[in-house]
Amino acid sequence: MNPGTFSISLSVKNLQTSKEFYEKLGFEAFGGDINQNYLIMKNEKTIIGLFEGMFEGNILTFNPGWNENAQPLQNFDDVRAIQKSLKAGGLKLISEADENSEGPASLMLQDPDGNMILIDQHV
Repeated sequence: MNPGTFSISLSVKNLQTSKEFYEKLGFEAFGGDINQNYLIMKNEKTIIGLFEGMFEGNILTFNPGWNENAQPLQNFDDVRAIQKSLKAGGLKLISEADENSEGPASLMLQDPDGNMILIDQHV
């Protein structure tokens, strides 16, 4: 199972301050919209999402169907197949994808330490 391209989604207090901080670490704005309170920052293959006021805590994010440049992949593990595998492994999901749907969908779970994990398919 491949859950997809990894990024971390950070809940930030001030988007502009966080943007400037990560720029000093070599990151550049790659996506998102500062006027909608989120930016996707990238440094080579490392991706960080900055989100102001959208959720509490930080989230480990995986995007099946996308590469590190947010370009669609021809072959990938669909989120519904990932979901079936996770459930078969005995993991409890917080939210689930509709197994009868196709295309974009997501699921959420927590690791044993309470860290949120989002598997978010956009294609």
